[in-house]
Amino acid sequence: MAYVLIGALLVSTVFAVIQPFLMSIGGPKPTPPPPTEPIVKVEAPPFNADSAFVFVQKQVAFGPRVPNTPAHQKCSAWFANEFKRYGLSVISQKFEATHFKGTQFNAVNIIAQYRPELPRRILLAAHWDSRFQADKDDKNKTAPIDGADDGGSGAAVLLEIARTLAAHPIDQGVDLILFDVEDQGDDNGEPETWCLGSQYWAKHLHKAGYMPYSSVLLDMVGAKDARFMKEGISMQVAPQTVDKIWALASSLGYSSYFIPETRSGITDDHVFVAREASIPMIDIISTPNEGDDPFGRHHHRHSDNMSVIDKNTLKAVGQTMLAFLYGFSQSPKS
Repeated sequence: MAYVLIGALLVSTVFAVIQPFLMSIGGPKPTPPPPTEPIVKVEAPPFNADSAFVFVQKQVAFGPRVPNTPAHQKCSAWFANEFKRYGLSVISQKFEATHFKGTQFNAVNIIAQYRPELPRRILLAAHWDSRFQADKDDKNKTAPIDGADDGGSGAAVLLEIARTLAAHPIDQGVDLILFDVEDQGDDNGEPETWCLGSQYWAKHLHKAGYMPYSSVLLDMVGAKDARFMKEGISMQVAPQTVDKIWALASSLGYSSYFIPETRSGITDDHVFVAREASIPMIDIISTPNEGDDPFGRHHHRHSDNMSVIDKNTLKAVGQTMLAFLYGFSQSPKS
C-alpha cells in the first residue's frame, strides 16, 4: 500500500465542523484508483451477532460512559479483562484530556494486540465513550446518553472479533483499539474538540514506528436501517481499502448496507490518525439520512439506546470485517 501522499493530502484539507460535523472536501478530486482486483472467496468464520448484541447490552448496563464517571471506569476495566480473557495483550493508555468546557478528563485508550510478535498488522478501531449530553433532544438536553449505537456498537463488534480470533486463530497480527473521548466535542467549535483519544494516540503511538498494513475505523455500526457510504476523507487517503471492503460486503450479500456512493468527509477519529500519525485509516460510519440528521434520528439523543440496535446490521459489518481480516491472513505475505 502507498502512504507517500497522505501528508500532502491532509495538510491541504480544510477542516470545518458544522452541525453535526459533516465536512465538504475542497480542492481537486483524487485520481481514481486502478480497477479493484476481483474478490476471491474468503474462508472466514461466522460472526456471532447475538454475542455482539450482548456486548452492546453490557456496555449500556454500566450507564453512560462519560469520562470521570464510575460507569466509565468500570467499563474500561471490563473491556481490558475481556480482551485478556480472549488471549490478547492489552495496553491501557491512560492520559488527561481537556474538555472544551474546561473539565480535565481522566481518559484511557484500550489497545488489544492479537499475535503482537507478528510484524504484518491490521488495525481496527472504534470509540467507546458515550456523549455527555443529549444536545439534539427536545428533553433532558444536558443529560448524558446511553450511546448504544454511537460508541457501543463499534466497540462490541471489535470485542466479538477478538472472541472469534481466539476461537479461530490466524497467522496475522491484529490490533484492536478503543479510542476514548471521541464524542465530547463542541458542535459549534473547532474539529480538534472532538476525537481527543485518537489525537493523543496518534501523537503517542503504542509502538515506535507503528504502521499497520491496513487500518479501519468503525463508528455507529449497529442501528436498524444503517447505510454505509464511501466517506470522503477515506476515499482520499485509502480508496483501494474502501473499494475492497465495499466489494467484499457486496459479495457477502450486504450491498443494501454498504452503498457504493461517496459522501462528504466527516470529522472522526480516522482524520486525526491520518493527519497526525500518517496512517491512512478509513471510516465505516452510517449516514442514512439527509439534512439535519445525516447520522440517524437517534444521533446525540436519548433514543440512542438498545431499541435502535439491530443484529442484522451488526452481522453485516462484523462478517464483512472478518472476511477482510481472514482474507489478509490467506493472502501471500509481502
